[in-house]
Amino acid sequence: MIVTRLVLALRKFKQWLVAQCVFGLLSLLKLLPADGAINFADRVARWIGPKTRRHTLTLTNLRNAFPEKTEAEIAAIALDAWGNMGRLAAEYVFLDRLFDFDPARTAPGRIEVSGIPLFMDLRDNPRPFIVFTAHTGNFELLPVAGAAFGLDVTVLFRPPNNPYVAERVFEFRRERMGHLVPSHAGSSFTLARKLEAGGPVGVLVDQKFNKGLHTTFFGRKVQTNPLLAKLVRQFDCEVYPARCIRLPGNRYRLELEPAMDIPRKENGAVDVDATAQILNDKVEQWVREYPGQWLWYHDRWNIKRGLIT
Repeated sequence: MIVTRLVLALRKFKQWLVAQCVFGLLSLLKLLPADGAINFADRVARWIGPKTRRHTLTLTNLRNAFPEKTEAEIAAIALDAWGNMGRLAAEYVFLDRLFDFDPARTAPGRIEVSGIPLFMDLRDNPRPFIVFTAHTGNFELLPVAGAAFGLDVTVLFRPPNNPYVAERVFEFRRERMGHLVPSHAGSSFTLARKLEAGGPVGVLVDQKFNKGLHTTFFGRKVQTNPLLAKLVRQFDCEVYPARCIRLPGNRYRLELEPAMDIPRKENGAVDVDATAQILNDKVEQWVREYPGQWLWYHDRWNIKRGLIT
């Protein structure tokens, strides 16, 4: 009993120490101009990333996804992906300053938005809908954009494993992104209540889900969370794809695409399995277009065992 308590206390202290290091680094970045800090984080991540155990998984994922690419091309994408991760971390500090979109301004800013008429329609004609995205570019900017357009989107997110980091991230997101729902056993009911009340929800769809539907992603078998497809089946609501694309010069394009056609069975019911697959197909399309802007170190294909020990 004493040993167990000691182990738990040491684990808790380690998590606290890691969190303090993270907070300290972010505080130092905040002393720099936004562009300088983001570029610096990019360079550091490109240097550290290849030295981590996750780099092996990153390269394996890239080789499996792009068998036609050379080793030099794979290595370049991997470096871009690490740089993207570094930028994402630094951008947390400057998120308020980064989002400068103003529909009334004629001069280009840091943020450009594609799909403004869709945003306006969803705002002016309230109805239940689901918007989904993936871990591409700075996906954190999408809820900020929704809030800026007056959309009260309830966003499902997965908290970091470190509880101290998770608490800080949750508070940061809540102030800027509206209503947030940490993913847990009861989160699906929260989203269902929001849709039932006529409101919108937002979800990430490219995460590994061990008890998910059997689908494919880049031609390889994966398991996909059925939550979005089941919500569509229950509420027959519209589904909108959205993504963030990094542009040169620390600029960003946020895209809201038209509602997707949802696959249905002969009796008219939503085909849950087929719906899960078209979500994967859409994310794959995005990733193929900008492969260096996705988080390749995620074990999406459940192949980590044997690669990382």
